[in-house]
Amino acid sequence: MPDKHLSSQFDSDLNAVSSRLMELGGMVESQIRQAVYALSQFSSEVADQVLTGEVRVNALEVEIDRDIASIIGRRQPTARDLRLLMAISKATANLERAGDEAERIARMVKAIVAEGMPRSLPASELRVATELASNLLRKALDAFARLDTQAALAILKEDNLIDQEFDGFVRKLITYMMEDARTIGASLDLLFIAKAIERIGDHAKNIAELIIYIVKGDDVRHVPLAKIESNLQSSAS
Repeated sequence: MPDKHLSSQFDSDLNAVSSRLMELGGMVESQIRQAVYALSQFSSEVADQVLTGEVRVNALEVEIDRDIASIIGRRQPTARDLRLLMAISKATANLERAGDEAERIARMVKAIVAEGMPRSLPASELRVATELASNLLRKALDAFARLDTQAALAILKEDNLIDQEFDGFVRKLITYMMEDARTIGASLDLLFIAKAIERIGDHAKNIAELIIYIVKGDDVRHVPLAKIESNLQSSAS
């Protein structure tokens, strides 16, 4: 991922911490896949596996942050190297929070299994949004590994699809609750799951923004998508 330096040990340090970030990403992706399956099958057993994985994710996050602090202290990086390390730290935090959302989905699945889910509610529709979010996170990690700004831009655009899925699902749930007050409790459980899915997409989007920060040095948080695209096209020409 990083450019070559005069110090081969510095290159080794950067590659090692980058690899650990990808390892963390793989763990979180696995959590999300398990959460999708637990949701589709209403499986408490698979939900428990998601909760167990959260312990490992949290431990690796702490280790990566410790490694980054050590590299900064020993190497005193500047310019792009410092941006890279800062971005890895922020990407690590976003991955851990995406794992938190997978854990939240698993806990809600366990609650739904315990309480029972009315057959009339559109629980299966959440699987589409969850797979969109999971795929988006995987694309973000791949783009981060390659520092691909065009792939990052595509991710920022795709996040809108998840937002649209969430908005449409909320409207459906409101209709169900208005028509039958007995579905309110289960509908709220599904709403919390839908919100967790949307946040996973947001974390993928945040990682995509970090790619642009590393490569271009531009902080594009809260910048309109059209302006980000225009700036990337201008710098490429």
